[in-house]
Amino acid sequence: MSTPQPGVFAASGPLHLALEYDALALDAATLGAARRALADGAEGADDAVIALGARAYRRLGGAAEARPLAAIEGVANTPRDIFIWLRSATRDRLFDSARAADAALGGGMALETAGFDYRDSRDLTGFVDGTANPKGAAAREAALVPAGAPGAGGTHVLTQRWRHDLAAFHALPVAEQERIIGRTRADSVELSGAAMPDTAHVARVDTVRDGVAQTIFRRSFPWGGVAEHGLYFLAFSRDAARFEYLLQRMFGAAGDGVRDRLTGFSTPVTGALWFAPSLEELDRLAA
Repeated sequence: MSTPQPGVFAASGPLHLALEYDALALDAATLGAARRALADGAEGADDAVIALGARAYRRLGGAAEARPLAAIEGVANTPRDIFIWLRSATRDRLFDSARAADAALGGGMALETAGFDYRDSRDLTGFVDGTANPKGAAAREAALVPAGAPGAGGTHVLTQRWRHDLAAFHALPVAEQERIIGRTRADSVELSGAAMPDTAHVARVDTVRDGVAQTIFRRSFPWGGVAEHGLYFLAFSRDAARFEYLLQRMFGAAGDGVRDRLTGFSTPVTGALWFAPSLEELDRLAA
């Protein structure tokens, strides 16, 4: 039996820290040191997720079919080697855990993104983020590589740092904002029938492919300050192809010529696929 990293599903926060590394010399000993540093931290292992980029995962002998993000016009593609996601109720604990992990990795950090929960689980646009997110067994079904498959118990991870143009978005009437998102702003009720445009975000990402719902498990969080801000998109899937298909539908590359209107108000400035191994595989890779 393979055990997923508890941090994938743990409900904790409300502060987040995402660390992305170009650690070209990453080896088993370094990975093991980083894992021990996080496990010994004030928050504990349940509040951390470690994922590896495709090249680092393959070099360490990973079993899953990990791969870099496919090229999609308009989608930032910034592959890196190791990703760490931390959550805490206090900034000081996040700082201590991140410092410990960074010391174990020997530096090489390429991007550090501090984030926070906003109001009642809303994106900075004012809309609830993750209303249709699967829960319980359905979340595990969507996120985890199934038993018997290479990398079972692990999960493919997509990270994207999106920069919002809130001034342009909030200049629109609320009714028009709702047509862009595909939900009501106040209570997050999905639009239906003719009220739901083909270009709405919900219409583009709530989809079925070859009879299979392209469900993913999202753990995104807002980031930034007054001058620059947006959403750090973070999601887990049993199949990396789901991420790519949803991005194709958002950016007009799915063959139907339709583009998600939300991409006119938010731009991805980073993007990477990772693989978060099960606890057992992490033990093996760090042996």
